[in-house]
Amino acid sequence: MDPEDDPWMLGRMTKGLVMLVLAVVSGLLVAGLFPPFGFSTVVWVALVPLLVALWQTAGRRAGLKGFGIGWLGGTVSCLVQFWWLAEVSTLGAVLLPVYLGLYWGAFGAFAATWGNPWRGPERTGVMDTVAAGLRTAFCLAAVWAGLEWLRGWLLTGFGWNGLGVAFHETPVVAQAADLLGVTGLSMLPVFFQAVLAQAGRRLVLSARDGKRRTRIDFAVSALVVGLVVCYGVVRISTVGRGESVRLKALLVQLNIPQEAARQLWSATEVHMGYEDETLSALRAIEDGDEERLQEAIEKADEGGISLRWPDWVLWPETALTGRILRAPDGTWATYRENAETIGRVREAGRFELVYGVNELEADPIEGDLLMPRKGGKYWNSIAVNSPNEGLQTYRKRHLVIFGETIPFVDSIPLLRKIYEQQSGAEFVGSFSPGESLDPLVIPTASGEEIGAIPTVCFEDTVPRLTRKFVRPGPQVIVNVTNDGWFKESAAAAQHFANARFRAIELRRPMLRCANTGVSAALNDAGMVNHPDTGERQVLVDEHGSHFTRGSLLVELDVPLTPGISLYAVIGDWGVLVLAMFGLALGWLTGRKRDLATE
Repeated sequence: MDPEDDPWMLGRMTKGLVMLVLAVVSGLLVAGLFPPFGFSTVVWVALVPLLVALWQTAGRRAGLKGFGIGWLGGTVSCLVQFWWLAEVSTLGAVLLPVYLGLYWGAFGAFAATWGNPWRGPERTGVMDTVAAGLRTAFCLAAVWAGLEWLRGWLLTGFGWNGLGVAFHETPVVAQAADLLGVTGLSMLPVFFQAVLAQAGRRLVLSARDGKRRTRIDFAVSALVVGLVVCYGVVRISTVGRGESVRLKALLVQLNIPQEAARQLWSATEVHMGYEDETLSALRAIEDGDEERLQEAIEKADEGGISLRWPDWVLWPETALTGRILRAPDGTWATYRENAETIGRVREAGRFELVYGVNELEADPIEGDLLMPRKGGKYWNSIAVNSPNEGLQTYRKRHLVIFGETIPFVDSIPLLRKIYEQQSGAEFVGSFSPGESLDPLVIPTASGEEIGAIPTVCFEDTVPRLTRKFVRPGPQVIVNVTNDGWFKESAAAAQHFANARFRAIELRRPMLRCANTGVSAALNDAGMVNHPDTGERQVLVDEHGSHFTRGSLLVELDVPLTPGISLYAVIGDWGVLVLAMFGLALGWLTGRKRDLATE
């Protein structure tokens, strides 16, 4: 079609500015999908302005123009989404969006060239138009998902807030994440909007010239969305149907204030805080159980009583200031302040204590004594203390760059200075990555053993890692975290929005315990409702804020024979294959169209 006849083509003097404005609009709309804004329904139209801008590029430099337009939209979007990084590093809050915008730029280059359905003459055949429109939409969706995967993997990855995460409060759509992961779910809104933009253009053209143009491709895209919703309805209807074990857990959150990496409480305040909050909650639970037992005795109905004493007590990441020492033969010891705190809490009754702690490589000296090994490894760990004083630990595998490890810091001392200037804390060395992929096996009061899929800090936003822990039998994802670095910003809510998809992808319930963050329990459909009462199991204050001190007793039904999702089996290979296929199909189609135009 001649550009002069296209109703969406603009004058040369204003066209460039309008295209940039459209890119910024899409960037802002995408940013609005996530906390603290939460305009998730906009996901179905957020990219339309960007696609309109990209599809109007022309000439030999269309790819470069498309890259620039896409990069602008992505950088603006990520600046808004991740401005909470400025709580730790203003430099990081600027540089990260500039980097993440490159992925939007790559999408823009593809959409402006091989993925541009407006290049070349208008198609006149109904089926040809429908096929071309759906093909283009698929290619764009696949490439977008592939780029989301790439940014979640490259340089250890930062996969937060992919487009599929916008469905974190839309369970009937979110359930499809168990097929290709939340990254694969991102294909759905991109596919729909690519068809919508093409159908909208044909509608405008029809209004101008009176020629009727097909809308079958839009009906097909709506049908695809409908099928995904139906899948979600069916999946949710199966939750809680099979045989399960009831798990009760007490989540304890202190909301300790921080300045970047530096806690503002003393070690004594931290330890006393966990003691007081935990013992107070356990006493209240015990008193409630005694009342229920007395009522049952009076009614001669002891068989129907359900006690609420917790199987597990959870404290968050690096809860205690003392360390665990671990010798190569498995022998372990802990600092006195840890032992004293745990000992006093244990006096309340029997439970498994799950908490975050730092673990040091050690060597035996005299007798049973251990000494930290000079130059030894240093891990950010989850520890499980049993009533019989047994100990299991999981060592965090996925370390946060410039938070827990700094690459090349020994050869580039400037990196150390940048870290200390931005974080306000001394850099004492990088953590060592853990190696184990074995779940922690933690018993309940009934004697049933549950496999805990362990995640520390942001590991619950890394699906390629968590899926490696999936095993047959009852399992629950356990996350201990601390988002206090970012104060009362949107970081914690975004973290939770991303993390809940691990429960959906793997069909495993989840427990999260945060210092500052979101402490909650989720079933295997990613929903926070209590299995009996339907009440939300999220720790909040009277104003609904999760930035609070307190405790929460939660209950989960953990399936004894949980299903194995497609994503748990194939991981990211589904998205990678589709992305490569979409890229190749787009290239072939674009080349054929360009040759026909010539």
